[in-house]
Amino acid sequence: MESITKNRQPVETLRAMVARAYGPEQVPDAGEDWVSELGHGWFNVAYRIRLRSGAQVVLKIAPPPDVEVMTYECGAMATELAALRLIQENTKVPVPAVDFADQSHELCDADYFFMSYVDADNLNVIRDTLSRAELDAYDEALGATTRELNRIRGAAFGPLAGPGESSWRAAFLRMIEELLGDGERRGVDLGYGYDVVREVVAAHADSLDEVTEPRFVEWDLWPGNCMVRDGEIVAILDHERAFYGDPLMEFGFTASELSAFGDSAAFIRGYGHEPFTSSERVRRRLYNLHLVLVQIIETNFRAHTDTEQYDWACERLRETIAMLGEHASRRQQRRPDQSHR
Repeated sequence: MESITKNRQPVETLRAMVARAYGPEQVPDAGEDWVSELGHGWFNVAYRIRLRSGAQVVLKIAPPPDVEVMTYECGAMATELAALRLIQENTKVPVPAVDFADQSHELCDADYFFMSYVDADNLNVIRDTLSRAELDAYDEALGATTRELNRIRGAAFGPLAGPGESSWRAAFLRMIEELLGDGERRGVDLGYGYDVVREVVAAHADSLDEVTEPRFVEWDLWPGNCMVRDGEIVAILDHERAFYGDPLMEFGFTASELSAFGDSAAFIRGYGHEPFTSSERVRRRLYNLHLVLVQIIETNFRAHTDTEQYDWACERLRETIAMLGEHASRRQQRRPDQSHR
C-alpha cells in the first residue's frame, strides 16, 4: 500500500543497518537480489532482507520526521516494541522475535528494528480462496487469540508507555478529542460538524464507566495482520496501535454493530463472549465511531490519491451516528465534499 509515511531508504543505508544489527559478515554482497519491499502495510515501510548466511529477516522503519502523523501515531514504533515484549512475556500468542532495535537516528532519520521473517500467508490476501468453514475456523482462532492478549493487565488506561488515565472514560474521550483535533487542524470534512460528533460522544459517555480494569487492547488485529500456515495462525503482526483499555474495542467485535465490516459471529464464538448487554452495545457503537473517524481523517494524513476509503468511511460514520440515536439528527448535516485532501 502506498503512503507518504513510508520512509524508504537507499541500498547503502540498508546495508549499513544490516551491518549494525547482525555484523559486517552478514551484509549481502553488492549486486545480489537480497532486499524487497513488503507492500501490505499502510504506515511503516518494511523490507524483506536475506542475510549473507541465507537467513531471512524483516526491517521496519518509522516515518520520516518531516511527515506529520496523527496524534495517536506519534511514537508508534516504540509502542510496537513495548507491545511485542508484553505479548512474549505474558502470552503464548505467536509474534516475530525482535533481533535488533535502533533509536539513535545515526544511520537514518527515524527509528527502525529488525525482526524474524515469518514464512506464511497473509490471511487477508488469501481470504477469497478459502471456504466458509475455513474462514470461520480462522475467525474463531482470531477470537481466541484476542482473548489471550486481553488477559494482560495494565496499571492505567491509555498508551502502553503512558501517560495513563485513572478511568476509561477519560482515556477514551482523550482519544476521541485527539482524533477530532487532527481532523480540525487539517480541515477534514466529516459530513457533520465537529461539535455534533463531540455531543454524540458526550451523550453516551456514561456507558464507559462500566470499564474499571485496564486491559491490553491490540485494536488492529484484523486478517491483514494475521499470518497463517496449514490452517494455523503462526504470527500476529503490526502492534503499534496497542493500548490499555476496554477489550470490547478490539477490531473483531466491530461488525457486531456495523455489518459493513462483515460478520463477527465466528470471532465472538472463538472469543467466548456472552451476548452483549445494552450498555456494551452502546460502547461498541462508540468504538465504531472512533474507528471510522480514524479511517476518514487518516486519508488526509496519508495523502490518498483517490476518495474510495474516505467515501466508504463517511457512509459508515453516518450509519454509526444514526445508531447512536437521534441526537445528531436535530443538527444540520452537511454532505462530505472533496475538501478532505
